[in-house]
Amino acid sequence: MSAEFATTAFFHGLFMSLVLIVAIGAQNAYVLRQGLRREHVSAVVLFCAASDAVLIGAGVAGMAEALRGRPMLATVLAGLGAAFLCAYGLRALWRSRQPGALQATAQGVSLSRAAVVAQAAGFTLLNPHVYLDTVLLVGSAGAQYAGSLKVWFVAGASMASVLWFTALGFGARLLAPVFARPRAWQMLDALIGGTMLVLAAMLARRALTGA
Repeated sequence: MSAEFATTAFFHGLFMSLVLIVAIGAQNAYVLRQGLRREHVSAVVLFCAASDAVLIGAGVAGMAEALRGRPMLATVLAGLGAAFLCAYGLRALWRSRQPGALQATAQGVSLSRAAVVAQAAGFTLLNPHVYLDTVLLVGSAGAQYAGSLKVWFVAGASMASVLWFTALGFGARLLAPVFARPRAWQMLDALIGGTMLVLAAMLARRALTGA
């Protein structure tokens, strides 16, 4: 194996993963919000990046083909994801009605690390789009490489997740002065809540129609 082929596989994984994960979605919105709250950011970033790495590795190892042949599993995941997103979206919309309910600092009601990671797990593992991106799309692409080149592809794709979630979680602190105002938190929660409900509707449609 030449260094050129290894580099090509690494950057193929890196750029493909970045294209797929750098988008507005439930998981990214949650990481951003935790970054603004400065609440267990390291744990959330670590969990999201590690989850992506595991799912990508599983996809490259052959799990993509296994899921492709089980439409009922995709339907169940879509239904669970829709319920999770709907519940969290309604909660976010309710918070947006209450000025001063959230703070950009550690003030106010804080969740334990376990509770925060559990929510991150919900946004990650109950979202069928995560499996579509990491297991099916990225996994299928990486499976085309031979031998140890698969490892380089997985390393590149996993690095994309590490870079993105680190930037999203810790970079959100730069916006802390803006979100020191209750009105800004209200707008953020309204945006997050609306996004969650739209995604929940899309997932519910997929669960009911299989489309």
